[in-house]
Amino acid sequence: MRYEAVIFDLDGTLINSIDDLADSCNSMLIAYDLPTHEVEAYKYFVGNGIGKLVERALPPEKAADKDFYEKALSKFKELYNGQVLNKTRAYSGIRETLLKLIEKDVPMAVCTNKPMDAAKTIISILFEPDTFQVVMGDRPGYPRKPDPFTCLEICREIGVEPEKVVYLGDSGVDMQTAVSAGFLPVGARWGFREDAELLENGAELLLDKPTDLLFKVQFKKREN
Repeated sequence: MRYEAVIFDLDGTLINSIDDLADSCNSMLIAYDLPTHEVEAYKYFVGNGIGKLVERALPPEKAADKDFYEKALSKFKELYNGQVLNKTRAYSGIRETLLKLIEKDVPMAVCTNKPMDAAKTIISILFEPDTFQVVMGDRPGYPRKPDPFTCLEICREIGVEPEKVVYLGDSGVDMQTAVSAGFLPVGARWGFREDAELLENGAELLLDKPTDLLFKVQFKKREN
């Protein structure tokens, strides 16, 4: 099978953002005199949007308190918006891979559970303009991954059938999304989760490094 487009997850796939997410969330916890977490723990808190991140980071009794939870979420957003790019960087090999895909005329998009504004800010600074035809983040009123709604919306926008799309992500949520959408589910082993999670959720291919995408998947130009 030869594929015509790639949709990428963002955190843990294109960028290593875990330190900024952890620092922001720990700063929020410190502000309320709550226990903080090691950076490693945040690799398992992320993936389902910032609401879930904050819920998982809070002590259970605080997360269950709706008023407190909303206050903590607002505080996290305020802190994170001020440091989305303090330590966040593209993974080694990502830019090279994206450049080669552009040379092959392969359309690319991003589908992430990160809030839309933060996703677009990070991408606009870390990547060349027009690298991605579409960037879709979390939007109020729309379902988040693993619901395939947004990914299928991207397919319609770029004009590629789902079965001709590669989806590259680093979590079980990403693999579930790809399977539900009818994409080729490809797991990024350099991200935040383990091989077992990727395989258990439908990964058909695991990549050790970003440039492996160029050699382990065949791409062709779209038919006009």
